Amino acid sequence: MEKLFSCNYILAFVLLSLSNFISAYLVHKKFEYKYSFKPPYLAQKDGSVPFWEYGGNAIASSENVRIAPSLRSQKGAIWTKQPINFGWWEVDIAFRVTGRGRIGADGLAFWYTQNKGAYDGDVFGSSDKWNGLGVIFDSFDNDNKHNNPYIMAVINDGTKEFDHQNDGTTQQLAGCLRDFRNKPFPTRAKIEYYQNTLTILFHNGMTNNDNDYEICMHIENVVLPKGGYFGISAATGGLADDHDVIHFLTYSLHQPGQAEQNQVTGEEQQRLQQEYQDYQKKLEQQKAEYQKEHPDEKEHEVEDWYESDSQREMRQIFEGILQIYEYVKDLGKKLDEVVGRQERTMSLISQGVAVQGGVPSGQVPSQGGFSDTIRRHEVDAVFNNQNQILNAAREIKQFAMDLKQKTDTIINNQAKQPTAQVQSVGYDTQSIISEMRDGLNFVKQGVAQVSQKLQQNPNCPNVSCVSVTTVLVISVLQLLIILGYNIYRDSRDHQAKKFY
Repeated sequence: MEKLFSCNYILAFVLLSLSNFISAYLVHKKFEYKYSFKPPYLAQKDGSVPFWEYGGNAIASSENVRIAPSLRSQKGAIWTKQPINFGWWEVDIAFRVTGRGRIGADGLAFWYTQNKGAYDGDVFGSSDKWNGLGVIFDSFDNDNKHNNPYIMAVINDGTKEFDHQNDGTTQQLAGCLRDFRNKPFPTRAKIEYYQNTLTILFHNGMTNNDNDYEICMHIENVVLPKGGYFGISAATGGLADDHDVIHFLTYSLHQPGQAEQNQVTGEEQQRLQQEYQDYQKKLEQQKAEYQKEHPDEKEHEVEDWYESDSQREMRQIFEGILQIYEYVKDLGKKLDEVVGRQERTMSLISQGVAVQGGVPSGQVPSQGGFSDTIRRHEVDAVFNNQNQILNAAREIKQFAMDLKQKTDTIINNQAKQPTAQVQSVGYDTQSIISEMRDGLNFVKQGVAQVSQKLQQNPNCPNVSCVSVTTVLVISVLQLLIILGYNIYRDSRDHQAKKFY
């Protein structure tokens, strides 16, 4: 009994020590609303964004902030009004970069700098020679290396100019090749700076799952200035995209002991309580004014704010289906990994057999060795060839049936006319005869005119003249030759058609 009690005491002591050790390394996150914006009602009625300033070609609406519109040579930026008062932070950015072209320009950038940058600067809409961090989402390939869209982190001490010709690759700390243009869902970037370590996670916007982040970069020993400003800028060039920022969420990161030291004092708490009460009074006054202006509208009942039993059941069913979908997706990934490993194993086995050499003809391979087996791509190739052969056979069969049908038609036509005589006078011959008749009439008119002139002037010139009879004979011979040639050509064409 004493041994059991001592074991339980030791186990409790170990668990308590382990919990204290884990809690010491946990990071406390606090949402900083003065350095954030999100929909709905992102912009106020006057177009301003609370605690932020924007300029250039930026446009703020209730749902997003369009940093740079899809027009050529546009620049814009948005910056916090006040510098941050905490050392470590995490920023969650949801944005869209959309355009009609296959490629876009120029890109979007996140800034943490000691001083606020410009609203129409040379580096993606912000100032060059900044002092701090810039995370650049570059969508245009200036160096023609076919490595865009690209995400990079660049640190500047305020003395260096950005290398536009090489897309900043000579100055970057790290980067990753990720496509963030024209995605079905908003792309997201999570930038964390904690204990001089910079970590960037990227969500490609192909799903609406908030947990589908992948690591882009992890950099240690990064020193940034204290009390800087947050900002986002964008720019377009000869090509243009819409650069929209949907939300910008900032969290301050604290260690457990530091979080307790940052508790609000009594005077600060009283001031905040008084501000809250004033806000409540103002809200009640606005409600009363709205009811006076709209007396017909009824207030929402309390039951409308709560879900019914059927709605709760449907929600639980939907959540269960989503969980099943996630499990099935993970299972599919595992199966793909197993199949890939199996294929690699089979390829290694087949390579080993090939290295050992083939078995000579006329000998049976030993039972202890490995034999090469048919692979999946070979089976697919066999099936594809078989389908192609079947399709070719169907086409040949169809061609043979069409040929047989045409042959039967020709045989039936010959049965109706067994003599298969060639009709010498057809449509073409009749047209030729009519043309000959018109030609003869024209010749007769010419001869009559000549005879009239001869009667008027019977004196012939001193040259040898051809008689009228000779001219008529020559014309008739020419017409007969033409007629005979046309009849011969029609007969040849008709005989040739009998074989088709």
